[in-house]
Amino acid sequence: MGQYSIKDIESLSGIKAHTLRIWEQRYDILRPHRTDTNIRFYSDDQLKMILNIALLNKNGYKISKIAEMDQEQIKDIILHLTDISDAHDSLLDSLIHAMVDFDELRFEKTLNTAIIRMGFADTFEHLLLPFLERTGLLWSTGVIKPVQEHFMSNLIKRKLAVAIDNQFITRHLYTRKFVLFLPEGEWHELMLLFTDLLLRVHGHEVIYLGCSVPMDDIYTLGKVFNPDYLVSFITAPLQTTTLQQFIKQLSSAYPHIKILIGGPQVAIQKPILPVNVTYIANKETLLTYMSEAARLLN
Repeated sequence: MGQYSIKDIESLSGIKAHTLRIWEQRYDILRPHRTDTNIRFYSDDQLKMILNIALLNKNGYKISKIAEMDQEQIKDIILHLTDISDAHDSLLDSLIHAMVDFDELRFEKTLNTAIIRMGFADTFEHLLLPFLERTGLLWSTGVIKPVQEHFMSNLIKRKLAVAIDNQFITRHLYTRKFVLFLPEGEWHELMLLFTDLLLRVHGHEVIYLGCSVPMDDIYTLGKVFNPDYLVSFITAPLQTTTLQQFIKQLSSAYPHIKILIGGPQVAIQKPILPVNVTYIANKETLLTYMSEAARLLN
């Protein structure tokens, strides 16, 4: 059984701890467990219940009315909202609920609903990236378990793979060449896959090397492919070198190639960046940069 503090619940649901306490005391809507020292904690089922309550409340249902509903009524309304709502908060809550419950059908249904309405690129930007940001923080602080993170990551990878496979590149005078890779020991590739999709949508040529690529392989590829850009994201601490040394090696080996680098470790360590290296600070920076790159095709 999962064990969530009231702060964990606040992070997952977006409902302030003060509001949760009011709901409990005024409406008896749920009763948290207590430790031996009388500290609140919540189970997996209670977390899912709070996510459902939060979703109903965001869609105009009063807490007093929700408190009168049984579980089947709540479930029926939630399923209806998932079908008809394009509100990102509602879809985001639904994804979190599916992740906690390992509910692949709900995860797929929520993603498919968003993709039909917004297209894949907008779904990733407006729904999946916020979802990944929230779950990444929760994973790093131990609120969600690695197995839950792996579950949802693999489902998203599957969707990305299909979207990427459906892109057909026609080379022309202004097509740019990109090499996408993660350094040795780095396995978090969702942002790299999304970048691959964006580049292909904009008509660029991509060599996707994937996870844990030795530096020698980058050197070998560079001599044959002659890329215009190298792209990498660093989520976990590097195992075989320091981040600063990794950046220095890439920059020195390819002084005339633009290098785009992002990820939490870059934000944390704040390495010195050579002139040919650009830091992708967040999704807005990435999308802006890709939009500017796309203008080269016009």
